[in-house]
Amino acid sequence: MTNERVSPLAAYRLAAGFTQESLAEQLSIDRSTIGRWERGTHAPQPWQRPDLATSLRISLTELDDILCRTKPTTEAESVLTETTNATPAADVQRSQQEWLHVRNAPGVRGRELTELAAWLYPESQRAPGGHVLAGPGWLLDQPVPLDSVRLVWADQQRPTGCSDSFEHVLPLTDRGERYAGYSRAVRDLVRPRLLENRLSYRLLDLRADHGLELSFGTTTFFEVFDVKQALAHEFKAAWLASNRSVPDWNALPLRTTIADHFDPRRLLMSPGISTLTIRRDRAGQHRFVLHERDGGKVADGGGLCHVMPAGEFQPSSVELVDLRNDFSLWRNIMREFSEEFLGNPEHDGSTPRPIDYAHEEPFRSFERARADGGLRIWHYGLVMEPLELGAVQLTVAVVDDEVFDRLFVDLVETNDEGRVIGRNGRTDMPFTGEAIDRLDPRLSASALTLLRLAWRDRERLLCD
Repeated sequence: MTNERVSPLAAYRLAAGFTQESLAEQLSIDRSTIGRWERGTHAPQPWQRPDLATSLRISLTELDDILCRTKPTTEAESVLTETTNATPAADVQRSQQEWLHVRNAPGVRGRELTELAAWLYPESQRAPGGHVLAGPGWLLDQPVPLDSVRLVWADQQRPTGCSDSFEHVLPLTDRGERYAGYSRAVRDLVRPRLLENRLSYRLLDLRADHGLELSFGTTTFFEVFDVKQALAHEFKAAWLASNRSVPDWNALPLRTTIADHFDPRRLLMSPGISTLTIRRDRAGQHRFVLHERDGGKVADGGGLCHVMPAGEFQPSSVELVDLRNDFSLWRNIMREFSEEFLGNPEHDGSTPRPIDYAHEEPFRSFERARADGGLRIWHYGLVMEPLELGAVQLTVAVVDDEVFDRLFVDLVETNDEGRVIGRNGRTDMPFTGEAIDRLDPRLSASALTLLRLAWRDRERLLCD
């Protein structure tokens, strides 16, 4: 009889009734891969984790914690761990302080680093205004109705070519080990109020030859967050080292390894949805809603103003029925309206059944307003934030004044991510060229780009 320790992942496998062979067959992988996962020498790839979590009947957050607790069990590896744990406390403290110093980038004003990062790329790769990037076919010449954007579900998953060697942008843990991922370092050292690993829709392909068509599979929020934040951290460190100048490419190894940052096969992407909401006034005094993100509540973007609502493109849970039921840009936008405008709890799949968008409020009212023509949604395509190389879908919601006042009579002034900002006691801003110019320094790069595009196309967007 042996005293061999059963790893946490193996324990959950056994609890779910699987042998290594049967779980490998369930996931269509080799048995030896399961063994490496359970020994902690390798970790499941992003596209494998949703199926693994479903098979073990646990959430992705639980799986993430289990994988972090699954450590190598050989004697040699134990000795190495003990040696690592012997790192002096002063070295750990120095590592964490330096990491926070870079992450908080002293002296940065607004979106300064985003604008500097854009200069790394040729003008042909920048969207109008030069604040964000746009690949071939990404940004449309004119906004199109939301329903004309075709979403394609792709069951197959595939790896990306992006390097996963992030050690130079990660601090030491309190035990003296290098953090396994950027999200875990943020959780422990920054401690934002909102930082949850969720299943997300992963962009696999984009086609614009016959209208905009987007193909998606799945990933997780942390997988994408880790890549984006590592790229941003590397840029900040190089910027500080170069005396606050645009860094050379040789100082940006992570960014350099991405041969084509517009290719979803080379860079892991989960394009969120940013929606500019315009209250269309019959007297022509149109207004829009603006949101200031609270740095103490969110993991990134704190202090900048953004259009509202804005959020990740993701299902409400890991359940297969929700994965398909929520695979809709409009349904994601509705959920964000519910949470950010009305202050409702996040629709996170905690209920035992899928969301009934046709009958549950406030979705029923949103659906009726859209069907009646009082709420119209437009899509501009995609752009990319230069600092993080994070893809964003740009959309515009135009709501007739009486419909807006009815749907959002209970519009909140603060929500889980920040506060709504306005002028003269209102919770909205005038939709004018002057207002956009004045707000320019406070706006995120993608928000400024979307506002300027909408102002350019205002006659098309605001027509009856």
